Amino acid sequence: MGPKWLALAGSILFSGGYLIAAGALHLGSVPFFYLGYGVIGGAGIGLGYVTPVATVAKWFPDRKGLATGIVVMGFGVGAFLLSKGLAPFLILRTAGDLPLVFMWLGIVFACILIPSSLALSDPPAGSVPQAGGTDEPPGFEEPESSSPYLRTTQFAIMWIVFFFNIAAGISVISFQSELLQEIWGLADTSIEPTTLAEYGATLIAVSSICNGLGRLFWGLLSDRFGRAMVFRVLLASQMLVFGILMTETNPWVFSVLVCYVLLCFGGGFATMPPFVLDVFGTKKMSTIYGAVLTAWAAAGIFGPLYVGYLKDVYPDRAVMYCFLIGILMLGAGYLFSYLLNDQRIRLGKPTLESTLHRYGIPAAARG
Repeated sequence: MGPKWLALAGSILFSGGYLIAAGALHLGSVPFFYLGYGVIGGAGIGLGYVTPVATVAKWFPDRKGLATGIVVMGFGVGAFLLSKGLAPFLILRTAGDLPLVFMWLGIVFACILIPSSLALSDPPAGSVPQAGGTDEPPGFEEPESSSPYLRTTQFAIMWIVFFFNIAAGISVISFQSELLQEIWGLADTSIEPTTLAEYGATLIAVSSICNGLGRLFWGLLSDRFGRAMVFRVLLASQMLVFGILMTETNPWVFSVLVCYVLLCFGGGFATMPPFVLDVFGTKKMSTIYGAVLTAWAAAGIFGPLYVGYLKDVYPDRAVMYCFLIGILMLGAGYLFSYLLNDQRIRLGKPTLESTLHRYGIPAAARG
């Protein structure tokens, strides 16, 4: 279909999800709210997220990590702009009328996203020189379907590593605010609960910026040092940070370490798109990357559920257990990362033309 129409569909669904949610809040219907904000809006996010990431990688094949990092940085920075800018402004102007807040959010998003979607396009054929190994050599018979690539061991390993990095990060995201409030309360018993809540909200805002900046920083590093190496650094360094967080009582140190976890959380999202492009090529990138992102969806379900379970069953030890499980997940991801490599996967059958191309034999010498 091309990126324009897919992004447009995602923009309409995402904005429409907010408008439907506004109607659900006005009617007081929880199922209607789930349908609009959850199902329709969530589908819009899925369509709208993968499309510009796959497209920008085609425009800048020699700087894939940096280009995709800049694009996905918007996902993290957007959380900051919404939580500290647009949402408080709308709540103030509507006197806390949530149906109106959701309605205006849908309108604002539609005004921004729909024109942006219409401007999205793939580079014209032959206009962008491809980096080495990104495209198939002449005459290489590649499978038309992406299904064979989804059954490869390399895809499965990429999915697993991506899942563990996200699941560990989500476990911190889910209780960073309340844990910081608890640490501040122990450090200074004179602080009012409203002030503690403000501290927690500030940490969420700052960590969301780190989430965005991590996508730029690690994406840039992946261009220089390789995708697999960056994932190993992400996972290994977080294991150390999680171990410190288990017993850290200084609120400032705690906040810095949480921000680093979010930096690594965002880094995984910046490193994976060019990784998929390197391994599977331009033609299959969109499909394979969309499949890899199901690891994000799975981690988004698994992470909060197990954290919530621990909070209910072990309220006094939930934090310790969450960080311990996070270390185990990061360790598993780190071990699997040694099975990753940046080499191009080719499942098709090489032809005479591709063999000559591989060994640098000119076309004139084929006879």
